[in-house]
Amino acid sequence: MKDRGVDILSIGDEILIGQIVNTNASWMGELLNRYNFKVRRIISVGDTEAEIASAFAESIEKVAVVLVTGGLGPTKDDRTKKVICDFFNTHLVLDSQVLEHVTQFFAQRGKPLTELNRLQAMVPEAAIVLPNHLGTAPSLHLIKNQTHFIFMPGVPFEMKEIMKLQVIPFLQQNIKTTPKAQRTVLTSGLGESFLADKISSWEESLPQNASLAYLPSPGKVRLRLTFEHPQQEMADRQLEEWLSILQQIIGDLIYGFEDDALEQMVAVALRNQHKILALAESCTGGAIAQRITSVPGSSAFFRGGVVAYSNSIKEQVLGVDPKLIQTYGAVSEEVAKAMAQGALKLMQADVAVAVTGIAGPEGGTDQKPVGTVFIAFADQQQCFAQQFQFGNERLRNIEWTVQSALSMLRKQLLTING
Repeated sequence: MKDRGVDILSIGDEILIGQIVNTNASWMGELLNRYNFKVRRIISVGDTEAEIASAFAESIEKVAVVLVTGGLGPTKDDRTKKVICDFFNTHLVLDSQVLEHVTQFFAQRGKPLTELNRLQAMVPEAAIVLPNHLGTAPSLHLIKNQTHFIFMPGVPFEMKEIMKLQVIPFLQQNIKTTPKAQRTVLTSGLGESFLADKISSWEESLPQNASLAYLPSPGKVRLRLTFEHPQQEMADRQLEEWLSILQQIIGDLIYGFEDDALEQMVAVALRNQHKILALAESCTGGAIAQRITSVPGSSAFFRGGVVAYSNSIKEQVLGVDPKLIQTYGAVSEEVAKAMAQGALKLMQADVAVAVTGIAGPEGGTDQKPVGTVFIAFADQQQCFAQQFQFGNERLRNIEWTVQSALSMLRKQLLTING
């Protein structure tokens, strides 16, 4: 029996050799999920007729819908139309409406209609043509063995318009889906395995119609919680009930939902408390400041930052006592705290965060290996630092440090407010 789901098929050698990233498939998957359509698999094949035909044959046995992108152009490496004709036992014919569109498309741009571009108007006779208002390659809809194949151009902005205006409405009318409620919970402060341990009892108690996915990345873990139920209202209610329990367990680790950015949550807290932030960065090289200033209106709560990469800048600009560096080293709790206090005083701020560490790949020792980072927080009442041990990869260590620093800042602001 066929799955009522969807297969996404991307065609093009450029995907297989890594020349481009398959952003089309990820965007389509996200859009389909938003409308409760189940994606069974995402596959990529090269520009060979045998591989394309094989992918068609595999999908037609399993799913109700196959969404295909790429290979519809007029050049010799675009072989999708040829495979369509063979697979669906049809042939190419000239579509007068597509030809008129292609002719006008080039005329509006002051270009002649070449014979190669005229080939765009040749479409499989058995196909329903879906117009492509933004390009020259039309989208095609064919049916075989009760499976719908929809072919779209690989150009992202063309594909996206066709998906939103034509494909999604068609799927909503013709494909039955199970109602679901879904929320992505954003956490920071614990790694994936430690987070899983903390919520293990809650996770094991989830009902059978629920699913939980862990989506880790440097400095944060996303939890995607999904409930499916024949009645949308029941799915929504279950989601809210179980989310409420989860928040009671790890509320201090949750900084937002869906697409919330940690820096945006920090910005909200700073604005609400009318506090001014200052930064002192060493190993992150200004990356924390970049995240903060990506928030519109950040000048209202962010005074500035110092990238104190060298010891001389730590000493001369932030006022770190040279004896601290000589005694404890530039990467130490003592120096991190001194940097935070120096930034607080230098910029007359209310709160300050400082980071110093060994991003790598060199500079580590037995006592302080690569990935050792100290993050400090300071305000007018307190100053403390926390040691972290990340990994061996430089860019990942920087990402971890930035995310951890923002997480610490957010928690402290909530503590102050509480």
